Amino acid sequence: MCSGRRGIQDRPILPDWLLEQRLNRNSPPVQVHCGDCWNKGKRTRGISMDEARRALIEGVKACGACRPDSRLGLLD
Repeated sequence: MCSGRRGIQDRPILPDWLLEQRLNRNSPPVQVHCGDCWNKGKRTRGISMDEARRALIEGVKACGACRPDSRLGLLD
């Protein structure tokens, strides 16, 4: 097996949804992103679809670049 393939196979699976945290982990989150967002911050963690919906409903800002609120069907 080619070593390049092994690197691709061992790559972690990207989450579908991300929650961007502030520098202080005890602070409220900054934004919700789609997992493939080019504008995600460095301090993100993967979350479930239900967690992403709940965060947006509770007032966490939706990223303006990837629009998770639209993908989750939360816009009128």
